[in-house]
Order: sequence, then C-alpha cells, then structure tokens
Amino acid sequence: MQRRNFLRWSSLLGVAGLLPGKAALAEDAVLFSDKTLPGKSDRDYWVTLLDKIATPVLSNMSKGELRKNMKMEYSPTWDGRNAQVGYMEAFGRLIAGIAPFLALPDDATAESKIRQRLRTQTLQSLAHSVEPTSADYLFWGDGKTAQLLVDAAHIAQAFLYAPDALWKPLSEKTKQQFIHEFKNIRRIKPFKSNWLLFAAMIESFLLSIGEEIDAARIDNAIDQITKWYVGDGWYSDGDKFHFDHYNGFVMHPMLVDVLRINVAKGRREAKEFETAYKRMQRYGSFQERYISPEGTYLVVGRSSTYRVGAFQPLVKLALENKLPSTIEPAQVRCALTAVMKRMFIPSTFTKEGWLTLGLLGNNQKDLADYYSNTGSMYVTSLVFLSLGLPADHKFWSDPFTEWTQRKAWSGKPFAKDYAVDY
Repeated sequence: MQRRNFLRWSSLLGVAGLLPGKAALAEDAVLFSDKTLPGKSDRDYWVTLLDKIATPVLSNMSKGELRKNMKMEYSPTWDGRNAQVGYMEAFGRLIAGIAPFLALPDDATAESKIRQRLRTQTLQSLAHSVEPTSADYLFWGDGKTAQLLVDAAHIAQAFLYAPDALWKPLSEKTKQQFIHEFKNIRRIKPFKSNWLLFAAMIESFLLSIGEEIDAARIDNAIDQITKWYVGDGWYSDGDKFHFDHYNGFVMHPMLVDVLRINVAKGRREAKEFETAYKRMQRYGSFQERYISPEGTYLVVGRSSTYRVGAFQPLVKLALENKLPSTIEPAQVRCALTAVMKRMFIPSTFTKEGWLTLGLLGNNQKDLADYYSNTGSMYVTSLVFLSLGLPADHKFWSDPFTEWTQRKAWSGKPFAKDYAVDY
C-alpha cells in the first residue's frame, strides 16, 4: 500500500508540474493536504519529519544508550576506519541542522512540546558526549582517526546557531569539557580540502566565547578557500574542481559562519564576509533551480546519500532573510516540501526508525561512499535550518508558490539567469 501511495503521489507531482493555471493549483491543493502524510501544513510536515529523524538519536543518547541501541550499517566499500566514528557523526550532524529550531521560544503549541523535548534531550546528550565515564562519550581519540574533526565542527556549528539554547544552559563542568576537547582536537591536521573549514569552525566557536585560539587554523582556511573560488558562485574543493554538492554541504555555509565570527571579533575584514555572502546567494539561486517541477533534484557526485543536506545554503539564506531577490521564501518552502515528500518514504527508514544508506528507500546501499555509515546520513538534517523561522514568517505563512522549474516547464514567465563576476 505504501508503495502504491508513493507511486500515486509521484505521478501527481509529475503531472502537476505541467498543468497550467488553476489546474496546477488544484493539484497542489490535493498534494499538500494529503491525509496520508503527517501534519496539516508544510510546517507541520517539516516538524514531524524532523522529529522522526531526530528522536531515535536523541532519545537514546540522552540516556547514554546511543552506542547500545543504534543500528549501524556501513558502506559496502567501507575503508576500515574505526567504526566508532558513526555515533559522533549522527549526533553532531543532527544537532547542527535542528539548532535554530531548538532556539525558538516556547509557547502552548504542539510544536513547542516537540521542541522542548528535543531541546532537553539535546542538552542531556551534549553532557554525555564529553563525559569520559559515559557510554556515549564521543571524543575518544586514537590519534589516527581524523573523522572526529568533521563532526566536532558540526557540534561547534550548532553552538554558534543556538548559543542561548544549547551552550549557555550547559553546566560549567560540561562547558569546560567541551573547551578541552575542542582544543585537544587540534592534534588532527585537516586535509587540504573542505576539511580546512572544520578546523576553522571549531576555532571560531572558541573565539566567540573568548577562549584562546589557534589563529592559523582559521586564517589558513579562509585564505585557501578564497583562492579556490572559480567563479559564478562556485568553489573548487581542493586544487581540482569537483562537480558535486560540497559547496552546499560545507563550503559556502561554513565559510560564511567562520567569517561572520572573525569579522565581529575584528580579525578579518567586513568586505571578505560580504563577498563570501554574495557568492553563497548566487549558489543558492542555483540550488532553487535544481529542483524539478516533479520535486526531484540533480543527484551528482560523491555523498549523494547525504540527501537534502545539500540544500543548506538555500535554507540558511531563508533563515537569515537573505534570499536572492528573484526567489520568494514560499517557493523555497514549497519546492523543498515536494522533494522531502518524494524522498522520505517509509522505506527511507529502517523498521527501528534509523535513516538508511541511499537516496530514496532502502535499495541503494551501493551509493554509500567508503566513508559513509548510518551516522553519516544525519547531515540531511541541515535542511531544517529554516525551521528556526517562526510559524508566522512568510516562509511558512504565504500560500503555495511555484518554484522556477515549475514555472519554466508550464510555460509561465520566470526569472532569467546570468553569471556573476564577484
């Protein structure tokens, strides 16, 4: 039955993308109010999906039982690195995406009850992550496993997104444990790639709270990534250009976050931040155009199993009210909702509720790269950044709005596109 429903709605998406005027809107009304899908609105659906993805991780880790109960799978081409990295990947990547949502004020809504539960569980999980006596201590180190740098950076990113909700409420003991672990992780030298930004993100968080920093780990990242800019909103990930989604997963959002802190602290020039931000806006305009009338998007390059985490720049721009002038907030919401409803079908999760290795459903394990495991999949949570906008924001409250490719392929006017020279 679930398979038939999925095919039925996939078909409707494809047909609706080509229907003009009132007919298309009629199809949308059916699609976005489908009673077989959770929630009554797009926001309800996003919150329900966030809760579904987050709860297995946080409900277990808040009790120190993530290692005990997480059903871990590894890529068929797993490279033999220490398998323990997967737990930190799941937790760090998850909270980076949901932090802005957790930072919203509480109220009497059903959504707020979900938020309060997840926030409490996140704070409890953070304490476990740096407590050496906990079964879910995450900052173990054998001196050889570089992967810890990546996901420590995602935890630092979560602190920067929601300091009042996730950093300040921690006990002084837990704060000092994080500071110790973040400084201790300097033993890991980042690869000459997007990994430079992971080191810079951790140091920038330390800078934000007035701690001593390793300035070279910040400045080297900013200078090197800037040199790798190839034009029209794209960075090369290393000396050779890779056509994949890492500009979305890491490079644009982390470079902007690092520069924001360092400019605020007087370490870098405001013009550097402004230029990096304009480039992210340009890349965001591409991302909105990636989404087809049917609610699919370009799947290309490594880490395809990271799913909609690739759209981090687009939702970050929405969160910060800085979308390109040609993009309405509601069209981003509607486009990504269509993608999510195609992607997160029941078989995209295991029977225990963990994300599967793949893109759609559970039959694509061969897509998982040699460094990927169940925990890696939780980077998809970065798509939830715009849930940090309140429910009455026009991103959520405006009516259904067609995105660029729906307009283009139904014969309607749509914005032209030109390369930029900054």
